[in-house]
Amino acid sequence: MDIVISEAEGLRLLRFGTGWCQGAMRIAAPERLELEYAVRMSAWLLFHEPDSLAGKHLVTLGLGAGSLTRFAHGALRMQATAVEIDAAVIAACRTHFMLPPDGEGLEVVHADAIDFMARACPPASIDVLQLDAYDASVEQPALDSEALYADCRASLRPGGTLAVNLIGKALDVRACVDRIRRGLQPRAVWQFPPTGAGNVVVIAHCGEAPPEEVLAARAAAIEQRWGLPAPAWLAMARRSPGTLAPAGR
Repeated sequence: MDIVISEAEGLRLLRFGTGWCQGAMRIAAPERLELEYAVRMSAWLLFHEPDSLAGKHLVTLGLGAGSLTRFAHGALRMQATAVEIDAAVIAACRTHFMLPPDGEGLEVVHADAIDFMARACPPASIDVLQLDAYDASVEQPALDSEALYADCRASLRPGGTLAVNLIGKALDVRACVDRIRRGLQPRAVWQFPPTGAGNVVVIAHCGEAPPEEVLAARAAAIEQRWGLPAPAWLAMARRSPGTLAPAGR
């Protein structure tokens, strides 16, 4: 896989030898989220009290340009772990995308994310889990199976939340969401409309969904603290409760 790094209009971009952008960083503000889908991935914040984030554990499967991990570690002050299969991507994030070294609440694990979730991740050890992995061809999400979502469920603490970036030329969003429901067994699923680049973000929460007045207050606080358009998330997300029965039952 060819890693191509370019710069334009104050942004540093990561590509895997194709026209697809795998990540972007504002050079003057490396902790800021730039891509539209990355901003929407942070809608999990609505399910967690902003004052409770420090010390909570967030894991991202798929490093890309490190945007989600830098934001969680630097802006949100969370314990942030990223799992990435490609050592060259990790090296690029260290040398070109201002990802700090491990320590001080940050860890980058060089591993296959599926194996990591099935065998290495301690149960009930994660508060927020983000799935953001796809290969250079971007045919479909690299991490999208009912078994993986079941492993994700086992890794989450009570009231944990999963955020998933779905994109691909052969993407079947309904089938992906069904697999999330069966494997994760969430209490609430929020699906966002496609971004301009075609990313569909899904937020699946395993606790009780907060009442509307709490969501509105949190949205205002998120916008004020971190400059994210959280009030718009409340209006654009398609929300649905419940789960589907696991296959074969």
